[in-house]
Amino acid sequence: MEQISFFQNPSAAPSPDDAQFGMHVAERALRFARSLPDYSPTPLRRLDRLAHALHLGALHVKDESLRFGLNSFKALGGSYAVACALGERLGLEDNIPTLPYLASDAVQRQLDGVALVTATDGNHGRGIAWTARQLGLPCTVYMPRGTAAARVGHIRRLGAEVIVTDCTYDDTARMARRAAEQHGWLLAQDTTFPGYETFPRRCMEGYTGMAHEAMLQHECSCGRPTHVFIQCGAGSLAGAVAAYFSSVYGSERPILSVIEAQNCACMKATAEAGAPRICTGGLETIMAGLSVGEPCTVAWNALHTAADFFFECPDDVTELGMKLLANPSPLDPAIVSGESGAVGVGLVTALMTDAELADMRQALGLGPDSRVLCFSTEGDTDHESWERIVNRPFLAPEPPEEEPSAEDIQE
Repeated sequence: MEQISFFQNPSAAPSPDDAQFGMHVAERALRFARSLPDYSPTPLRRLDRLAHALHLGALHVKDESLRFGLNSFKALGGSYAVACALGERLGLEDNIPTLPYLASDAVQRQLDGVALVTATDGNHGRGIAWTARQLGLPCTVYMPRGTAAARVGHIRRLGAEVIVTDCTYDDTARMARRAAEQHGWLLAQDTTFPGYETFPRRCMEGYTGMAHEAMLQHECSCGRPTHVFIQCGAGSLAGAVAAYFSSVYGSERPILSVIEAQNCACMKATAEAGAPRICTGGLETIMAGLSVGEPCTVAWNALHTAADFFFECPDDVTELGMKLLANPSPLDPAIVSGESGAVGVGLVTALMTDAELADMRQALGLGPDSRVLCFSTEGDTDHESWERIVNRPFLAPEPPEEEPSAEDIQE
């Protein structure tokens, strides 16, 4: 396995009762989500056999492949943020309109001429295109070079116009911004730039609904999680999840680790510098959802104190996670998790089985009493790639022998 690097955040501190991403915000986001077609809480999968093999107390995975039939979590944030933005246009002040209200004939007449535009590596754009279809609004989606044809097809089938650029994600986002300015479209982006923070912040508020579901499910299963692992592209999901758990649990919050792809770890670089930093270069990784070089400033404001560790992982870490989840031990459920979804389980497995990562494992305090929560943020959004990876032969890594305690040695 290629090198995994990490940074322990010296600024980490609990933020109890955070008004921006706390429980009341999550409950409001879920009230809106329940108005959406086919809403139901996504399952929290319990992997007892894998936890036992890794010498962990418990391991749970929140499976977002079933969210609204869109194969990822993203529509939770995008639909909520679009509704908030349209509510403002309609003069509804603090009331967040439901999608059925926005789709009504009377409201549709008021929204005549409104069109959505966004940039995406796949999942966010799919959520925005789905929202636009629910509302009967035109939608244009810009996608970066190298985007898998399957991801393009998913969005086009929802009725959106798709423009694949020859740029990275960050430059593609700038193209979407210029198109919004030129045509007067509503920019529905989940990343920030100077003067544009409200919509991304509302996306984050929507994502807290997923964290709230996971918290309730986990407490019903085995109590409070001790460790949470969450992946990070620009950071809006990671920031929302970290701020939510910090707000809800305060000084008892789980140890939270942010995971980024190798060569795309802009949030880790930001944490190390203590201020936003940009990653340049090709940003190449199979984790398309994490191939981002510019951090979301709203997310950084949350992660600055709510995240304990920042990890940078090569592609073989998420490949390991994909294979383990697709080919589980007997009695554990199989989970279809895509390249950007499985990196948490891959990282936890590496930490618990690779002797060279013992210092990281010890820094996190991972062991037999740990109750670990991971998020599989997407399913097989590129099915051919997923199938190719999970069907490669592999040998599940074995955890190292537990070192004897001082008491054992004395005996």
